[in-house]
Amino acid sequence: MIRLKWMKKWSYLILLAATGVVYLCGGGRQIYENYLAEIGEWVSGMERGTNPSESGDHMVEERGKDGGPEETGLHDADGDPEETGEQTAEDPFQAPDTGGEETAPEGEEAGEDNGFGDGTAPVYQTVEDDYFADAVFIGDSRTVGMYEYGELEEISTFYASTGLTIYKLFDAEIVETPGQRGKITVEEALTQNQFRKIYLMVGINEMGTGTVESFIAKYQEVVDHLLELQPEAIVYVQGILKVTAERSAQGDYITNEGIEERNEQLAGLADNVRVFYLDANPLICDETGGMAPSYTFDGVHLKAKYIQIWKDYLKSHAVDL
Repeated sequence: MIRLKWMKKWSYLILLAATGVVYLCGGGRQIYENYLAEIGEWVSGMERGTNPSESGDHMVEERGKDGGPEETGLHDADGDPEETGEQTAEDPFQAPDTGGEETAPEGEEAGEDNGFGDGTAPVYQTVEDDYFADAVFIGDSRTVGMYEYGELEEISTFYASTGLTIYKLFDAEIVETPGQRGKITVEEALTQNQFRKIYLMVGINEMGTGTVESFIAKYQEVVDHLLELQPEAIVYVQGILKVTAERSAQGDYITNEGIEERNEQLAGLADNVRVFYLDANPLICDETGGMAPSYTFDGVHLKAKYIQIWKDYLKSHAVDL
């Protein structure tokens, strides 16, 4: 009887040794040690005549505590391990529950405009005409058209003139002043009056002068000076309106390809803090990529009734100050 007990006891130790060799060779040293402890308790229980399963300890649980995936907390939103190296304080196994709703970035209220003050992509709002009460529109003959047919002449201020260019914008004597016979320059007018919004539309007349690089450099200089003269204002840089495909194909310096090249560079001037880029071209162009022929009387300027398309675009792309 004693010999039989001895054989039972040492058979488990032999099995234990063989299992240990396998686990150690496979890199499972920690698991092996836990297994050793379990077997030791099992053998002791056999000698005491107790059932080790009554202790409540399970190797599966221990394995989870010894470096299993539950401990790492390394998974991204797609469940791919070892991407972020982060875990939530509440539960390292699940992403935070937001209830299916998107949260606004830090420092923002949900639904509010985030375009002014933080440099991120702006969230534009739709406004009424009174939004333009503290705005000044500066530009060439296209802006003159907005003044004449956009129904803003009694609401907004316009410093616009046919042939105005970015190179002579501040020096152009185009601003009438009450009580004076002569006109003053745009710079003088901006020194005397303060605005919250500046809408800038120039570029079609400059296409035959200089290069794209020199045009953009001068444009940046103008924008910087506008911000100096108007410290409380934001600037809306408007993309140059295209011409019809037929007008573009005439072979002179005014081409839609040239306009696109300049507009790509103009878009880069926006910082979405005080300078924003707006482009109404998608609304006035047809499948040719140029201005729809029915919208224009000369291939360059919008007809009076289609000025409203441009105006409505500006109204639906307003930054809430």
